[in-house]
Amino acid sequence: MVAIAKQVGPSRWRESYGRYYEDFVIGDVYEHRPGRTISEADNTWFTLLTMNQHPLHFDAAYAAKSEFGRPVVNSCLTLSIVAGMSVSDVSQKAIGNLGWNDIRLVAPVFAGDTIYAESEVIAKRDSEKRPTQGVVTVRTTGRKADGTVFMTYERTVLVPKRGHGVDDRADY
Repeated sequence: MVAIAKQVGPSRWRESYGRYYEDFVIGDVYEHRPGRTISEADNTWFTLLTMNQHPLHFDAAYAAKSEFGRPVVNSCLTLSIVAGMSVSDVSQKAIGNLGWNDIRLVAPVFAGDTIYAESEVIAKRDSEKRPTQGVVTVRTTGRKADGTVFMTYERTVLVPKRGHGVDDRADY
């Protein structure tokens, strides 16, 4: 998502990212960039930070004896990175995430892999309880640089309608 410069005062501008409810169109696909090359340190730090003790993620000797032959990047790390890649296009203005569904991990990711993501708008509706907001659902796909899909999921977010976001307020 390209930043939009909003004038907030005389000779003063503020960048604004994200989409309002009205900006989402069912069928649109957002290619999230930049990509991210995952390092061994990323995987080790994340695995230890989250207290995941499975040696497949940080013990090279153990992983060498697995079907993968080397350490596998922690799938919670790849989910976090892919979700993060989508923020500027999908949820930068969101009030909150409402749910994550059908997370599928379909191929391993290894240190050194560069990953990318894209999200397709698959549903949207006005909020039943909040007239200034809407509900948007996207299907996000994570791909390696070689095109291999490694992850898919659906995410639903609550998004403000134009003129009702935090960054629309004069005191922000």
